[in-house]
Amino acid sequence: MIPETGSRVQASAWQKALADGFSDVSTLLEYLQIEASAVADHTLASQQFALRVPQGFAELMRKGDPQDPLLLQILPTANEMDPAAGFKSDPVGDHKAEQSPGLLRKYHGRILIITTGACAVHCRYCFRRHYPYTRATATASQWRQVMEYLRSSPAIEEVILSGGDPLMASDDKLAGWLQQLEALPQIKRLRIHTRLPVVLPQRITEELVAVLQRCAINKVMVIHANHPNELAPAVADGLEKLATAGVTLLNQSVLLKGVNDSCDTLARLSYRLFEIGVLPYYLHLLDRVEGAAHFELDESAIRILQQQLLTELPGYLMPRMVREIAGVPFKTPLQGCPD
Repeated sequence: MIPETGSRVQASAWQKALADGFSDVSTLLEYLQIEASAVADHTLASQQFALRVPQGFAELMRKGDPQDPLLLQILPTANEMDPAAGFKSDPVGDHKAEQSPGLLRKYHGRILIITTGACAVHCRYCFRRHYPYTRATATASQWRQVMEYLRSSPAIEEVILSGGDPLMASDDKLAGWLQQLEALPQIKRLRIHTRLPVVLPQRITEELVAVLQRCAINKVMVIHANHPNELAPAVADGLEKLATAGVTLLNQSVLLKGVNDSCDTLARLSYRLFEIGVLPYYLHLLDRVEGAAHFELDESAIRILQQQLLTELPGYLMPRMVREIAGVPFKTPLQGCPD
């Protein structure tokens, strides 16, 4: 899904890069010089949750390597179809938290808005891979309901824009959202959760930077990188532009078996993030969504990894290892998770 835009320049840059991405597994494997026989069958998994990855992100993958950590995050495989006890379509309780279509309230003083179902990349571990975006997204009419809810809820001080990916919206639409939120005196913080600065750095345009710079609310952008190989120079350039616009930059990762489940990888990720002006924020234990069981580590391995990271990293670069439990009004730190 490619959002509309009023800017021809914008459409010829990040939207063209988006449109030029891969949506066919065979084409992607051919580009990466990987034999189809070297990976698990993808047919059923692709039908359930299609491949989507920008070419620029694919360019960061190692040619000829079916175990490349970036490829493993986005490649559909037969493992996704294996039944797994405890894995659900809604592992974090989004449905029960819904106040109106596209509006979720889980935490004190904060709401989350599902702005769109569109995303530049389909990560195979995505906890919203089964989310009913067609009925539960804040479309134009639902956005009015969101604003009414906020006007009647003065205790809410922070708004989180999520999705899908909120940066899939045009700059004009994003500017309209921010202007409406600015008009509410109780809103003190705006948080944007997005993977686009990592997988589609072309999205960080001068127009987007200007939109964010004009917004008077304190702005936090939580990007999503799981592996240091994702943080190419183009990503760093885009993040620098966001920082100059007054955006506080944080990163959240997901702990994924075979992708980043080593102290060396996660330490290099934290150090690289700091080099480019981003602080590690969360390292999420896998949300137990149907289709992602093959990414899960056992609890003992996670705790060993945590101790190794605490030894390796300075405290300000140690991401908080957390698990989201449906119905619990906060992220549960690892030390608070049951064995």
